[in-house]
Amino acid sequence: MTDDRLLEAVRNNAEWCDAVCRSHGSPGTFGALSWTHPGVTPPYYPDAITLTPDATWADLLDGVAGKESASVKDSFAAIRPPGWDLLFEAEWIHRPAPAKTGAAIATAATGDVIDWEVVRDPGTLRDWERACFPGQNTNLFRPPLLRAATMLAGRIGGDIVCGAALNTSGGVVGVSNVFASGCDLDAAWSGTVALAAELFPGRPLVGYETDPAPASRHGFTPIGPLRVWLKA
Repeated sequence: MTDDRLLEAVRNNAEWCDAVCRSHGSPGTFGALSWTHPGVTPPYYPDAITLTPDATWADLLDGVAGKESASVKDSFAAIRPPGWDLLFEAEWIHRPAPAKTGAAIATAATGDVIDWEVVRDPGTLRDWERACFPGQNTNLFRPPLLRAATMLAGRIGGDIVCGAALNTSGGVVGVSNVFASGCDLDAAWSGTVALAAELFPGRPLVGYETDPAPASRHGFTPIGPLRVWLKA
């Protein structure tokens, strides 16, 4: 029997991917076994995702058929797409609902206090993205996403130095895009968990990481493997 925590994490991540696509004006389609996107997805986002361990390659075809390049998220590490390359492997993670601490702050390794906030306007979202992807101009996270997700930013001296994205589905909160560009990564995880407890009390946290060790230091447990496959 598949762990319910794993199914919740998979569904939550698929809804996050769909929210990013919708913010670009192009949502995907949820089926019983998979999520698929018939068009061009934003950079770093898949064309199809398995939602249950019963999904087969045939259930992903609506998202990849006829495309010269595409990627699929094999959420249960159970499919080998014919002729595709393995892009990366990762672990789904789960954390029981964190307790509210009364303050969503963290201290960087330098001793500076990080001030956390929820991103609420397009200008701050653009600054958040620049901090998340230094030196790149991806235009990936667009203003409509602010209505579907909660973007967290941590500042030192007014500059965004870390952050994360939270999205809710069912009874869980998805944690993704945790980054630290001007502080230590543990401070970013600590602040993210604290903010999630304040904003969404009583909800477990889920997500996936290629290296689950930093998340594990903040109460997360690996609950299952996933693979992302690429046709290029």
